[in-house]
Amino acid sequence: RGHAIECRVYAEDPAAGFIPSPGRITRLRTAAGPGIRDDSGVAEGFEVPMHYDSMVSKLIAWGCDRGEAIDRMMRALTEYEVGGVKTTIPFFRWMLSHPDFVAGHFDTGFLDRLLAADENVSLVDMPPKAEEVAVIATAIRAVLGVGGRTVVSTNDPVGRAWRQAARLEGLRS
Repeated sequence: RGHAIECRVYAEDPAAGFIPSPGRITRLRTAAGPGIRDDSGVAEGFEVPMHYDSMVSKLIAWGCDRGEAIDRMMRALTEYEVGGVKTTIPFFRWMLSHPDFVAGHFDTGFLDRLLAADENVSLVDMPPKAEEVAVIATAIRAVLGVGGRTVVSTNDPVGRAWRQAARLEGLRS
């Protein structure tokens, strides 16, 4: 009974083609209230890694009908604050306020068409060199280390470097 909407909040930059936004979460205020559930495994001070999933949380809104679920999600997205990294929250606010989404006029190709047609939002096409720059920046950051710690050593085999990075980030014991 009712209607639910889930927004997966990622540490990604929607304005730059959803590239990852690794870094330390400097501020975190999650949403709460009637019909809102926030499934998260991060806290303020958490370091969003570049080598693993950048999910911050799954934010779920439930309402008696679609309209109430959308209203609750919009309120929750307005309350939700993440500092230090860019997130998909502004993207969800934009999409959930689109008239066709609100009216329920969409299909599986809705988002692709919407992003391609909206000239004011640069969420689809990255500049031609942006992907190359992102790859180079990621490699440099990995070699030089995150937060003063070496994440990847050029003397380590790849598998060992991944395990070391996971331990340093506290993702594995």
